[in-house]
Amino acid sequence: MPRNLWIFLQGGVLVLGAPAQAADPVFAPRPVTEHRYDGGWEHFVGGGVAAFDCNGDELPELYAAGGSNPAELFLNQSGEGGLTFAPSTPDALSLTGVTGAYPIDIDGDSVLDLAILRVGPDVLMRGLGDCQFAPFDGLSFETGDHWSTAFSATWEAGQALPTLAIGTYVDRSDPNGPFMTCDDTLLYRPDGDHYAPPHALTPGFCALSMLFTDWSRTGRADLRISNDRHYYVRGGQEQMWAMEPAPRLYSEAEGWAPYSLWGMGIASRDVTGDGYSDVYLTSMGDQKFQTFDPASGGPVYRDATYARGTTAHRPYTGGDGRPSTGWHAAFGDVNNDGLDDVFVAKGNVEQMPDAAMHDPNNLLMQQPDGTFAESGAAAGLASMERGRGAALVDLNLDGMLDLAVVNRRAPLELYQNVTAGAGNWLLVALQGQSGNSQAIGSFVELRVGGQVQTREMTIGGGHAGGDAGYLHFGLGNAEHAEIRVIWPDGQVGDWQAVSANQRLSLSR
Repeated sequence: MPRNLWIFLQGGVLVLGAPAQAADPVFAPRPVTEHRYDGGWEHFVGGGVAAFDCNGDELPELYAAGGSNPAELFLNQSGEGGLTFAPSTPDALSLTGVTGAYPIDIDGDSVLDLAILRVGPDVLMRGLGDCQFAPFDGLSFETGDHWSTAFSATWEAGQALPTLAIGTYVDRSDPNGPFMTCDDTLLYRPDGDHYAPPHALTPGFCALSMLFTDWSRTGRADLRISNDRHYYVRGGQEQMWAMEPAPRLYSEAEGWAPYSLWGMGIASRDVTGDGYSDVYLTSMGDQKFQTFDPASGGPVYRDATYARGTTAHRPYTGGDGRPSTGWHAAFGDVNNDGLDDVFVAKGNVEQMPDAAMHDPNNLLMQQPDGTFAESGAAAGLASMERGRGAALVDLNLDGMLDLAVVNRRAPLELYQNVTAGAGNWLLVALQGQSGNSQAIGSFVELRVGGQVQTREMTIGGGHAGGDAGYLHFGLGNAEHAEIRVIWPDGQVGDWQAVSANQRLSLSR
């Protein structure tokens, strides 16, 4: 189907129409109480933010890592006037040493919990409602004095509790470190109503991002890991662990190509429209966009970075020509034209002389031909602070994706999406079953004529932080669409006709 034509069903009648001209994105800064991610070399990395509703009003709160400063929870008090957040951190969450956090409903009670990564013992916090939290009792979650920098979770078949994976980066206790002293990834699998002792996924190559993903759409999520070449130096690579009863690494014979980079973050989204998730990987020096090849039969990803214009390898403004350093990456349709865009938080590790110090965030806008064009400066997102974690989320539920960015040794930044003339939208929430209340492992398909947007429900990726809540879809000028869910057990829901510009909640 031509990219300049939209087809959709309205009342059983085929309706044709040309999409409106895509609007140029604009973000306006909004004030928020000062919060900084700070600390020594153990906090050069990390600095994530979790976006999730913890008081039941559907508006996402923000829980920001602080490093040597206490982590903080910001209550979302936004209304029609814009974005408003107020600090309100319960004692249980006012922790130091926090590198990041991910929202997850561990006990299946439909109240979101938090997996908190730290320099020190990691913490699983149970949500009690009204934004109150307490450490879980009875889960037998064994942690230690690790340097945790990556997280992902999935529900394996027949389990009420999620399987957790934590990347523990560098062994700080090794006297020969830090180089070539990468710790292993720790895998926590359920044993009934508690966790078995962690299983070490060896070798570990200093994970900074990981994601459980059902890359083949066969019903099993495998673990993709992006590793930091700065510390493994040589001999390491990106990894994909097959989540069999005894996890194993995929091999070259199966299609997994050896690949090394200064891996910082993973973003996953079906960009090509074939129903399979593609990936965007952040790094020092360049960013990689790889498309999945479903015809290969294995975990084969083809590099499309240059063809798509997604290298983002040097600053596009600010006068610093040295290589860029990417951290958090996120796909999202920021102008609701039906095409996913890419945000990348940028910033020097600390004072690395070979990398840019004036390193603005990227906003790569997808064009109708599938290439991407830089719009960060025009959109108002070209901050020169040292960005780390971020959340590209609709924070005030107006159908537009907003942005929060955690910075190292600089205040947290908050941006409201005020794009004029943006397209139509849908916000979609899922209600799962059997302990997996978030329906992690589902695929949501939104069809407008012959084009289908696909979202895989996952926990993980990004850089040290994630979000939970509504899935956002841009619809362009389409006023109607069809939607269905493929649930974690493989059950395929019926296509349902829906109207644009509303919030939906879908259950079995």
